[in-house]
Amino acid sequence: MRMTKCFLTLFIVLAVGGMQLMNVRPAAAASAAEIERSVNSAVKKLAAKNPWTKDLADKAKGVLIFPNVVKGGFMVGGQYGEGALRKHSKTVAYYNTVSASYGLQAGLQKYGYALFFMTDSALDYLNRSDGWELGTGPSVVIVDKGMAGGISTTTASSDVYAFFFDQQGLMAGLGLQGTKITKIKK
Repeated sequence: MRMTKCFLTLFIVLAVGGMQLMNVRPAAAASAAEIERSVNSAVKKLAAKNPWTKDLADKAKGVLIFPNVVKGGFMVGGQYGEGALRKHSKTVAYYNTVSASYGLQAGLQKYGYALFFMTDSALDYLNRSDGWELGTGPSVVIVDKGMAGGISTTTASSDVYAFFFDQQGLMAGLGLQGTKITKIKK
C-alpha cells in the first residue's frame, strides 16, 4: 500500500512537471480559431521537414490533422487531441482523437499526427461512422522516416497513411491502436 502511494505521488509530480515543460494547458476544448492556427502551423512544419507530404496532400481526398495530442500515463494511460479535416487545404470539419490504455507504461508526451485519406471510400467511412476506432474499417499505414522516402503520389496505394510529427516528452511507444476519432462541433 505504501509503495503504491509512493508511485502515485511520483507520477503526479512527473505529470505536472512534464506539463509545465511542454506548455500543456489544462484539458479545455479549443475554439475553431485555435484549432485552425495550430493546424496551419503543423501543415507548414510538416511540409518543411517532409516536402513530399505536400504532393501527397494534393492527391489525398482529405487530410485529418491533429497538431497537439497529449499522451500520458502510469500503468493506465490516455491521450487526447483536437484537429481539423481538410479537403484541398480548406477545413470542412473538426474531430477529436481519444484513447485509453493500460499496461507497463509511464511518461508524458505531446505530438501531432496527420492522416492522409487516399480513397473516397476511406473518407466516406470516416464521415459516416459515429466515431471511427482505428484498427477497424480502412487500412492505415503508419509512415516512419525510413518508409517516407519510398512514398510518392504514384506509389501511394493504401487507404490511409498516418504520419507522426513534433514529438516532445518521454513516453514509450507511439501507436494508433485503440484510438477513436469522433467528429465534433465548433
